[in-house]
Amino acid sequence: MSFQLAMFYIFSAILVGAAAAMITVRNPVHAALCLVLAFFTSAALWIMMEAEFLGIVLVLVYVGAVMVLFLFVVMMLDVNIARLREGFIRFLPVGALVAAAMAVVMIMVVGARHFRIEPPAPAATDVGNTEMLGRLIYTEYVYPFELAAVILLVAIVAAITLTLRRRPGTRHIDPAEQVKVKREDRIRIVKMEAEKK
Repeated sequence: MSFQLAMFYIFSAILVGAAAAMITVRNPVHAALCLVLAFFTSAALWIMMEAEFLGIVLVLVYVGAVMVLFLFVVMMLDVNIARLREGFIRFLPVGALVAAAMAVVMIMVVGARHFRIEPPAPAATDVGNTEMLGRLIYTEYVYPFELAAVILLVAIVAAITLTLRRRPGTRHIDPAEQVKVKREDRIRIVKMEAEKK
């Protein structure tokens, strides 16, 4: 067994374990951290397949930005974990049935025959995969790329909106009231006589 094949099996095992842990743990913060581990191992697999740009983008965009957004929203939503634990056993048969159906469909769609494809011949030009990907994104797939950017913008606005809700018992500042403040409302000058020795 070669070193590259051994590293592939190690990263694949970590990826499958992190994905399984992500959907089985009950704490949403732990699930998000397991998803971060899955992203890291997926990036390592991309880099092993000589798709360096996709691996680095996966780390920078998903781990660096999207997962921070996920953790931010999860922390701000105050998810009641005890309530989630109560309904876990009740919905377990339905969840197992849906998981089995999805596994069957994935095995039917991505069977063994799809993996027996000859590797593509190397291109005659000296253009790297990053430059080729850039040409494709900004020429042939420019509209789907812009649509993905709009969807990410909507997700950011939705996350900000979720954090701006008012909660009882928390202290907040009204900017309109701050602007109305005058010096006389904040400072009181007291005149005192000087002490005599």
